[in-house]
Amino acid sequence: MDITNRQLAAILFTDIEGSTAMMHQDEDFAIASTKRYMAVLQKAVTECNGQILNDYGDGNLCTFPSANQAVKCALEIQTQLRTDPPVPLRIGLHIGEFFYEGVKIMGDGVNIASRIQSLGTANTILFSREIFDKIRNQPVFKAVSLGRFELKNVDEPVEVFALANDGLIVPKRVEMAGKLKEVQRKTNLRKWITAILIIALLAAGLVIYKVQTHSTGFSGSEKSIAVLPFDNIGSDTSEEYVSDGITQEIIDNLSKINSFQKVIGWISVKSLKKSTKPMKVIAKEFGVAAILSGTIQKQGDKTRIRAELTEVGTDKLLWGEVFESTGSDILTIQSKVALQIVSSLKTNLTSQEKATINRLNTDNIEAYKLYRRGRDFWDQRNKVSYDSAEAYYKRAIELDTNYALAYAGIADCYIYNFKGLLQTEAIPIARHYTELALKHDSTLTEALTTIAFIQSHYDYNWKGAIFLLKKIISVNPNYSLAHFYYGNILIFLGKFEEGLSEHKKALSLDPLSPAINWVLGRSYYTARRYDSAIVQLQKALKLNPKFYMPNLTLCEAFIQKKIYSRAIYACSNLPPGQLALGLNSFLMLSYTYGMAGDNSRAKTLMEKVSAEDRLKSPSLMAFSYISMKENSSALAQLEYAYEVHDFLILYLKIEPAFDPLRNEPRFIALIKKVRLD
Repeated sequence: MDITNRQLAAILFTDIEGSTAMMHQDEDFAIASTKRYMAVLQKAVTECNGQILNDYGDGNLCTFPSANQAVKCALEIQTQLRTDPPVPLRIGLHIGEFFYEGVKIMGDGVNIASRIQSLGTANTILFSREIFDKIRNQPVFKAVSLGRFELKNVDEPVEVFALANDGLIVPKRVEMAGKLKEVQRKTNLRKWITAILIIALLAAGLVIYKVQTHSTGFSGSEKSIAVLPFDNIGSDTSEEYVSDGITQEIIDNLSKINSFQKVIGWISVKSLKKSTKPMKVIAKEFGVAAILSGTIQKQGDKTRIRAELTEVGTDKLLWGEVFESTGSDILTIQSKVALQIVSSLKTNLTSQEKATINRLNTDNIEAYKLYRRGRDFWDQRNKVSYDSAEAYYKRAIELDTNYALAYAGIADCYIYNFKGLLQTEAIPIARHYTELALKHDSTLTEALTTIAFIQSHYDYNWKGAIFLLKKIISVNPNYSLAHFYYGNILIFLGKFEEGLSEHKKALSLDPLSPAINWVLGRSYYTARRYDSAIVQLQKALKLNPKFYMPNLTLCEAFIQKKIYSRAIYACSNLPPGQLALGLNSFLMLSYTYGMAGDNSRAKTLMEKVSAEDRLKSPSLMAFSYISMKENSSALAQLEYAYEVHDFLILYLKIEPAFDPLRNEPRFIALIKKVRLD
């Protein structure tokens, strides 16, 4: 075999969907479509510095010197071809090697690009992780992860992304067939389905038997509950995010009931997915009297949900039921379950609470599924997942323009800003979508909480935010995020005991949340209780070692205790990730060395952060200048931090690092501007 001229390139594969059938149905139209496609392809490839290497009649193989040029070309082609008359084109991209064997073009890169293309539908652009990594920081491209696929004749699973720019189709996973490995034979699948149906029927009978023979009613006094993630059983697990959504919405419904002392939040219970921990251990860890568990099984158009409520202390089954759904009635199941729990725990329910629980956010089942898919991505908390979440939320809104939760979901993608934007760019977008959410549902807790966040953390309207959060908590007493934000405000204002109390309440409702554990540690730090802060921050890191914020606060706590070696270790031990994290870790290290008396190294580290870097924190720049006793430069950075609404400006009144500036007139003026006086 004569293999020469091996090259690395961005490879683009195209294919006109259904071209053979098109030719049979209308030969003239098919020929005209193919000619139009070739004209658009040749122009776009030339303009993007690519080459057309192979022509397969209804598709082509093209190469480009960069991923950016390849994706730009793909987007231009699909933009042109979706205008009337549309050409149903699929595009797949990958970065890899190719080589010539005679006139043939071969290589793993070619095979993978071809197989990725085969997964698509008309007007899709799909690509590999290798392409995504090259374009991820370019805001012109919006990417959605579709998950990992076992491609035919490819050893390792390949993560496939879809370009989600306006006008493009993001295919559902169930629609994606193409060149995949055969996972199991149909005969085995039928056996599994039969066995699972038998097990489900037996389980349903057992539930009914237990309820009829063993339930004598709830005997406890404290109404507290943990809702465990519903196990997705059966052969079809393509919609596991729906079972997670049912769990979350039962939690949301229960948290709105004032007579419940505690409802454990989703972040904590989701860690128990597939857990084999005994119920009594779980109940003890969470401090709850009752646990709801269950399964969800999807077979074709039918969904079967089994739920059981157990009083853990007495091991009594208080209630159990099997629900069968064949469509949109699945949207009412979480309300029915919540009401049954209320009844079983002998809880009083006001008419307003009952109406809130029974209210549907949407009656469109497909919009609901898109929203739940978006929420599933949002829970992953990174730039890629936030872009994917936003794309799914927008698709949900296309199906139901009144879907307030989907608007609130988009807002939250910008509140927790992983998009490489300044706060002055991100928060106005969040505000816009929050206002749209409230236009469609003025009582929506999620949107009201986001408004309170914007009022306090961006507008510095402390009184307005406090009023709104108190109102939210009165209606939804077990909503941990409202306690979380309210605690933040009290801490920023220097009301440490009240703020710590709110953060502890939030933590009791969601004890395994890394973010709440970190914020409680941060509050101990600002209250100058450094030993308590260190213990709490280490708990946060144990829950999620990849969560970098506890390390930054640990670094500060060790600096205040003058244990500089441990401070250096803490802020050097940050996981690789987003650009802003890299920049700010340099600044935190610079601050640490400056406080340790090594101004030379502090200055060198600061100089690694270019003046043009938009994502650096000016507040952390101020830290570094303070450590080198350059107070005038530090104040200039803080004044800029105020202009761009850097979130660290909220700590002016309480941050120990700012102590050397407290008597400076410019610093006092800033305190007044942020209304912290």
